[in-house]
Amino acid sequence: MPTMKFASVLLEKNPRSLSYPSLYCKADGDVVEDKTDGAWLLYDKGTYDFSTYFNSLSVQKLQHYTRATKYVLHLELKGAGLTVQQTKGGVFSAHPEPVGEPHALAASDAWQTMDIDLHIDHDAVIVGFIIETEGRVALRNSYYALEVEGDLRPVELALATTTFKKESYIKRNIGLIKGNILAGTDDIAKHFHMYVIDNGRTLDVDELSDEHVTIRPNENVGGAGGFTRGMLEAMGQETPATHVLLMDDDVAVSPESIKRTYNLLRILKDEYADAMISGAMLNYEVGEDQWEDTGYMADGGSFTPAKPPLRLTQFEDVVYNEAFKVPKKIRPEQRYAAWWYCCIPTAVIKEEGLPLPVFVRCDDAEYGTRCHRELITMNGLCIWHMSFHVRYNAAVERYQTTRNTMIAQCTTGFAPNSDFMHELHNNIRLELKKFGYTNAKLCLDAFEDFLKGPKFIAQPGAAEESFMRANRDKEALVSFDELQQQAESLHIDGFDVNDITRQIVDGDRPRTVPQRLQDYITNNGQRWMKTEGEGYAVIPLLGWVYPAGIIRGKKHLIVIDWYNKKGAIRTKSASEYKQIVERYARDLRYYKRNIERLRAEYSAARDELTSVVYWKNYLQMD
Repeated sequence: MPTMKFASVLLEKNPRSLSYPSLYCKADGDVVEDKTDGAWLLYDKGTYDFSTYFNSLSVQKLQHYTRATKYVLHLELKGAGLTVQQTKGGVFSAHPEPVGEPHALAASDAWQTMDIDLHIDHDAVIVGFIIETEGRVALRNSYYALEVEGDLRPVELALATTTFKKESYIKRNIGLIKGNILAGTDDIAKHFHMYVIDNGRTLDVDELSDEHVTIRPNENVGGAGGFTRGMLEAMGQETPATHVLLMDDDVAVSPESIKRTYNLLRILKDEYADAMISGAMLNYEVGEDQWEDTGYMADGGSFTPAKPPLRLTQFEDVVYNEAFKVPKKIRPEQRYAAWWYCCIPTAVIKEEGLPLPVFVRCDDAEYGTRCHRELITMNGLCIWHMSFHVRYNAAVERYQTTRNTMIAQCTTGFAPNSDFMHELHNNIRLELKKFGYTNAKLCLDAFEDFLKGPKFIAQPGAAEESFMRANRDKEALVSFDELQQQAESLHIDGFDVNDITRQIVDGDRPRTVPQRLQDYITNNGQRWMKTEGEGYAVIPLLGWVYPAGIIRGKKHLIVIDWYNKKGAIRTKSASEYKQIVERYARDLRYYKRNIERLRAEYSAARDELTSVVYWKNYLQMD
């Protein structure tokens, strides 16, 4: 049986590791990089616990998905005397539990090696280890090794990332790949290629490209077109890729995640050979917080994380993350893996076709549900991404999401249990209650573009042009200084932007039952019992927030994007409300008369829109 190095004991120096060291090692002493020989120093006498998110081993999932039969911890150490204690986490473990007796190592100024066979019982979800030192100890070249039944699978891994004028992010990630994967001695270095699809055409091809990194200037075809270009490049390389790892550009990634993904692919059981491997999204600003680790489409039509929020510096959450079983309410045909980090077998791409030409939003969710493969997640496979609330964009959330979910459902049967008409209705109503007339119109623009049928979205350039139009037409945000000037010109008494705090922005107040009923019937005083309103309220920019109590009866609503220090003023307008409602009613009448025809046309266009021939023409690759 072959033995392979599966996962390095990871210690690294970056903003996340410095701010949240307990993702790597929980210690009562310092852990310091020793640049002289690539080692790390456990600097003082103390306890160093590696039963963490990045440095525990996910044995329960390895036993389920792979052919691993034996697990070994390999350590290289020198310095003071120490002991190494194996730990485990069971489903109800609140803290690492010791397994067996500690392994002792005498003090030495020379490097010493320890190979510890790990004991795995029926209760073990993860295993890890704790080093107890009598003084300073150096650690290097340490890892978990696996003994595997059968031969290792041949894997050619291509990483495809799509970028649009985010040079700082992409250059940093290229540097990490070159320095930590391509320059290394691990097997992946011989079977790896990185494609950077440059939709903005701003990267220096000659400076950044080499035999293992290809910068490909591309038309601005969004994430869908960029990732599709990456798939085509990977399948067309001299030795065709067996797997394509799709990864966003504006993320921070640990190269170790990519190495573990490669190693996992090599040892999968036959029944999981066509599985997708999904990396979690951790919060870029709060690096210990996990936002999503696979998602699903809710029945109401919203994108929803499969797991609750977790804090991955907490041992019980690290165990929960691995022991999590997808609830029965989350139907398999509704689940997806987002493309901030998703590894797809090229055999699956050939069988299921390429993505839909929808520019951005829903492309990954549609593809994941269409392929309907096992989604494998694992501690340590992740990226850090800016959270959604700091980059809210109505052009994406109101136009792209509305249009693309409807197109996807009609074309490929995306999320068959989700009611996207229900979502459209709720979003329009929510915007109208908050006087967001501009953004309500974006919902209708999206709906009407969907009603044009597949010939509209199939046109090269149509997806880009419509998104650019939505960006132009969305609600304009201004700086706080200009916001203050607008408030004064509208004679909004009492508003001073300098007095606004996050507590005020996020605040609300309760309503009585009669008040709730009145707001429901009148849509905040805009129909039937119309009122002009008086005063103002300050509310968040986020479209999905409904501060019902604070907005009722107001004439002006001042929306605040506190993170980017911008805002806008909305004024109640019964006439605008009426125009939007009447337009929506006309659209609904057309929808009811034509939906069966549209479903048939979209469905008939599926093979063309997902074909290699179509996409090569769309991307001007021929």
